[in-house]
Amino acid sequence: MHRVPIRAFTAYPTKFGVNTTVKALRDRRNAALRSGRSVGFVPTMGALHKGHLALIRQAAAENNEVYVSIYVNPTQFGVNEDLNSYPRTWPEDDVKLKRLNEELYDEGSKGLITDVFMPSTQEMYPGAPPTSEIDGQGSFVTITPLATRLEGTSRPVFFRGVATVCMKLLNIVRPERIYFGQKDIQQTYVIKRMVQDFHVDTEVCVGPTVREWDGLAMSSRNVYLGERRRAIALILLSSLKEIQQVYAKGARKRRYLYNAAVDLLSLVQKQQEALPKKERARFEIDYISIADPDTLDELEEVTSDGSAILSGAIKMLPLEDPQEGEDTGSNGGTTPVRLIDNIKLDLLSAKVGYLK
Repeated sequence: MHRVPIRAFTAYPTKFGVNTTVKALRDRRNAALRSGRSVGFVPTMGALHKGHLALIRQAAAENNEVYVSIYVNPTQFGVNEDLNSYPRTWPEDDVKLKRLNEELYDEGSKGLITDVFMPSTQEMYPGAPPTSEIDGQGSFVTITPLATRLEGTSRPVFFRGVATVCMKLLNIVRPERIYFGQKDIQQTYVIKRMVQDFHVDTEVCVGPTVREWDGLAMSSRNVYLGERRRAIALILLSSLKEIQQVYAKGARKRRYLYNAAVDLLSLVQKQQEALPKKERARFEIDYISIADPDTLDELEEVTSDGSAILSGAIKMLPLEDPQEGEDTGSNGGTTPVRLIDNIKLDLLSAKVGYLK
């Protein structure tokens, strides 16, 4: 006689705990520890997209329970950055998490989302958060020199805030594993170094970059782009792939690799500047990096048997003359959008155009 698993008769376990205090989440974690259940932790700032959901899936495949934090951390935003405009979409996030839990259950996943942590800033920073100035006062974690390069050059307090809030979250959750996406590759290096240097008992796991249908790396900020700016935003990925192409043709010196990307970016930048305001989408070039895959040190040469991490950042500027009926994205195209991306460079990926 065919036996139907008892699990099939149970209701969908889509209900997860929503915890707003450290004590509540620690109580939940302690219960998991007592029962010998492992916890995978996915820290987010909300406005969840497929990239976040892919990390949650990875965590559910490797742990008995998955905790997700949703907290827009003020200490990683500089004085003039977009803290207030960062999207906050809990009702939509709640639906996505419940739907994902149903899918995980149907698929027989090892774990499910059991807890969401949504603290207030007062809860996370009981002694008041560090101020956003470079020389701000307060309790924080700094990881140098990693945090001062690339993103850290343009956003000098960013990784101070990221490291501080992640250290707090790790102390609260004490997960077996914590999950980040490769899109934020420098962040993964900073957190790995912090975990190593401070003897934090957790494994840092990195999931691959998840991309939109057109190749744009998924980001919560993409909702602000709109059609016009989104089309031009793809130039960042194209510039990194340009480095792949010249490398495949034999270029090894930094100046040739770097110039290939910057020349393409500059060309498109000039083309956009020449267009009428009602048609153009202007952007600023922040950086292009060709870095050692182990240290993120900038390389002067990439040998034929070596590899590198190619990364870059641009800022899409606000639309100057949005047109009636135009898809301008959230906030009507008025919000500057800073975009980052990275891919791997080695001889194989260069020749076949892999996005790694």
